[in-house]
Amino acid sequence: MPQQRSGGRRQGDRRPGTGRASPEEEEESAGHGGARRAAAERGGPRGQAHRFPHLPARLRPYTPMKGAFSNVWFDRYKICNDCPEHIESVDSMCRGLTDLINDEVNNGIAKSRILIGGFSMGGAMAMHLAFRFHQDLAGVFALSSFLNKDSAVYQALKRNESALPELFQCHGTADNLVLYSWGEETNKILKSLGVSTSLHTFPNLHHELNRTEIEKLKSWIIKKLPVEAPKTNE
Repeated sequence: MPQQRSGGRRQGDRRPGTGRASPEEEEESAGHGGARRAAAERGGPRGQAHRFPHLPARLRPYTPMKGAFSNVWFDRYKICNDCPEHIESVDSMCRGLTDLINDEVNNGIAKSRILIGGFSMGGAMAMHLAFRFHQDLAGVFALSSFLNKDSAVYQALKRNESALPELFQCHGTADNLVLYSWGEETNKILKSLGVSTSLHTFPNLHHELNRTEIEKLKSWIIKKLPVEAPKTNE
């Protein structure tokens, strides 16, 4: 939550005749739970101790596709890191995802036992949600994701004095849709603003997931959220 799909692709399964994902492919990756399914397929944490609630992205006009409707977490003016954020659509989605977090808390899950994250736009969405509105969560993961240079996340963290969720990042060096340098810059800025971060680099990986990445994510989730012993009645 929010967790993203990889467009049903695994490493090496890109569309014939292209070495990169198109903007349409990035937005296909934006909201149907594929990272969650991929984790399950590769032995990700499952069962009552590790639940994966998910809210899909919304069908909305998407500016990089000339206003065509697409399932995306939020709108962008363009896919780059040096333009303003479409903060109205970002904040609208943050309100919807806050409802999902509140549902979990109302069901007895402490916020310190909740991780959020996603792939591509889903990772950016998770960083906005956690570092601006829910700084008491257990952690955030962002796979092939970035924040804009003037992100509202950075502005919020400049004013923050409390403890922050840990960030787990992964990015492929061959990603030519969301450039590796954008993810690396995001990591460096967040670290300078007090976030405990890790950035796992995957040589020759495009805008996609691979098995090693999912295994690293799985290990991090288990470390952050160890299975709690069941309570016994005295």
